[in-house]
Amino acid sequence: MSLRPQPIPPIPDEIARVARAAFPKGNIFMLLRDEIGTLTDDEDFATLFPSHGQPAEAPWRLGLVTVFQFVEGLSDRAAADAVRSRIDWKYALSLELTDPGFDSTVLCEFRARLVGGGAEQLLFDKLLDICRQRKWLRARGRQRTDSTHVLALVRAVNRLECVGETMRHALNSLALAAPEWLRAQSRAEWVERYGRRVDDYHLPTGKDARHARAEVIGADGDVLLSALYDSQAPAWLREVPAVETLRRVWVQQFYIEAGWVHWRTEAEGLPPSRLFISSPYETEARYARKQSTSWVGYKVHLTETCDDDAPHLITHVETAAGPVADGEATPLIHQSLGDKALLPEKHIVDTGYLDAELLVRSKQDYGVALLGPTRADYKWQARAATGFDASSFRVDWGSEQATCPEGRTSLSWTPAVDKRSNEVVKIKFSMKDCQPCASRAKCTRANRRTITVRRQDQYVALQAARAREKTTEYETEYRRRAGIEGTLSQGIRACGLRRSRYRGEAKTHLQHVLTAAAINLVRIYHWLTGTPVAQNRQSSFTKLMGQPAHA
Repeated sequence: MSLRPQPIPPIPDEIARVARAAFPKGNIFMLLRDEIGTLTDDEDFATLFPSHGQPAEAPWRLGLVTVFQFVEGLSDRAAADAVRSRIDWKYALSLELTDPGFDSTVLCEFRARLVGGGAEQLLFDKLLDICRQRKWLRARGRQRTDSTHVLALVRAVNRLECVGETMRHALNSLALAAPEWLRAQSRAEWVERYGRRVDDYHLPTGKDARHARAEVIGADGDVLLSALYDSQAPAWLREVPAVETLRRVWVQQFYIEAGWVHWRTEAEGLPPSRLFISSPYETEARYARKQSTSWVGYKVHLTETCDDDAPHLITHVETAAGPVADGEATPLIHQSLGDKALLPEKHIVDTGYLDAELLVRSKQDYGVALLGPTRADYKWQARAATGFDASSFRVDWGSEQATCPEGRTSLSWTPAVDKRSNEVVKIKFSMKDCQPCASRAKCTRANRRTITVRRQDQYVALQAARAREKTTEYETEYRRRAGIEGTLSQGIRACGLRRSRYRGEAKTHLQHVLTAAAINLVRIYHWLTGTPVAQNRQSSFTKLMGQPAHA
């Protein structure tokens, strides 16, 4: 399909007349076409299409349709039907009343071009540019961020199911790619083992029996891999994606000792979840767990503005593997917002997005003040209301000494790196001071007290953040973070944010970006029509207890 850029045609007179009659007050798609136009033009997509060949559907139209379908949560087929049948969509797309539209597969191809050309952000960023021009969006205000889990488009399986399905997937792929070669290498019993889906329901139940079945599957996979990597085998077979998946899964799940294939256990070591393949059909999806929730898939971070005098618009979307900690997204968010000239002055987040290092880096590198609850000190001195925690000690960075609450100074000052690779200082006090101290029971259970603090800039930032948490100003500001949970709920309920429509992190990210663009369009419409922002819902009991009692 080739692209020959054409100017955006005007809205046909007949469609305008019929649409105005059908919607005398307008609707979201008509109003957005009138107010913000078409988001893009054909020139924006020029690098994604060749210049020769059969003409493609106008990409500016496909872009609008793609966003519209996420506004209403439609499938490709339903979206294509809407282009053919709905007057409001024809109005927004400048189509004649008799226009037959296009086949739904065109939308799938269009998304593939966006991903293949690295243009997942194009539609979203164009909308942000329009919002900036209309003064609905500005830098150095308040923004807030939160995340939710996203289920991959695969069935969650246990380890035994995973290796069985990986073997079955490789056999089915090779049966199509090299049928005669596979027929010569296969064993008759493989048809019974891998002819149908490997389901836990049909697997052994006992621990020893399951272990034995795993090693049988491991041996079968080793036979197949040995044949594939034999010098006599065609080299191109090793380039089949399912074969590479088989090799990676076998490295993760099995080991060879004395010529025998053995099932890995925790004793032999398993890869961390960030590397562990959980399904052969979606090799980028990862197993993750947060509190009582576990899933196989991804995590999406949404960042939005939250100033009172402008619509609350999503400014950044970050898609990550499920096990990746929230704090790793913080610098990525700031970098992206900086590139768009949309950095906030205050960034309201929960505990996962900040620590002492991020407090310093965000301020120094981007001029952003992270605002949120810091991690609590879980040592017993801090948990005991009367104990002497680390903050009870006065630290003199110039003389590299600390003074305890009883006025004793430290004996040693040692820079170090903790188990999380943080730069810290270990400060020890003398046993001669600690053992006879009257306050020793409040301070330490060892022979002497040792405290560990972050390096100076991080320590100062952390103490300032903890002091700020005790102020009424902080409480007022932090209440704004609750709104981002409503945004996640809107994305989940209206756009299916929590379930990936597609396979692969890049396509999943495209889904998330289109969801954010759809949410922004809805919010712009509400802003233009003066629809008030809904308040957080309260249960009947909470409302009752918040009301004054009647005399």
